[in-house]
Amino acid sequence: MTRDSDVLSDPKAMRALAHPARLMILNRLGVEGSATATEVAEIAGITPSAASYHLRMLAKYGFVEDAPPRGDGRERVWRPVNRSIRVGVQPGDQPDVRDAKLSLMQAFRREANEEADRALAGIDQEPDEWRDATRFNRSLIRVDAEEMARLNEAIQKLIEPYVARGREEADAPSGARIAEVQVNLFPVAKRPVPGLPTEDHDAR
Repeated sequence: MTRDSDVLSDPKAMRALAHPARLMILNRLGVEGSATATEVAEIAGITPSAASYHLRMLAKYGFVEDAPPRGDGRERVWRPVNRSIRVGVQPGDQPDVRDAKLSLMQAFRREANEEADRALAGIDQEPDEWRDATRFNRSLIRVDAEEMARLNEAIQKLIEPYVARGREEADAPSGARIAEVQVNLFPVAKRPVPGLPTEDHDAR
């Protein structure tokens, strides 16, 4: 089962994927390749039987599939399906679809933040060339909706040649490793104004 891109709209599939352990398992398979339930259980902090259940649920909704067996074939081996997952809230979404989309996007954001936090916490242990190449940037831009959509397309085209699911180790330079790109494009929402405090505590 191979898909270049998949816009999720099934609320059951989105709720299944939003589970923290399943996101960890899917990330582990994407980074390190095919694995058994026992191998992914440790990174997710669950038992092998629980990992097996989560893998079956991911397979039910088309996120993972069977990989070629190893050795005597006793243990089932899994791999991620070659699909790029996209989620976006649309004006015509039914309430259950909208809620499932928001829940999944929040889960994605939590996992992305955790990934960035781990990278930042370990930055001092990275070799100089990797430390120098690491960037955590934020930029405010002034665009209309059409320009922002075009910018997103341009960024995706720039990244595409390097995406791990389409670039074998043999095709990458020596010393290449898995890295992560996080791109967020969104209109800045107005911040709530808390109002002035009733007392000036700093003056005391």
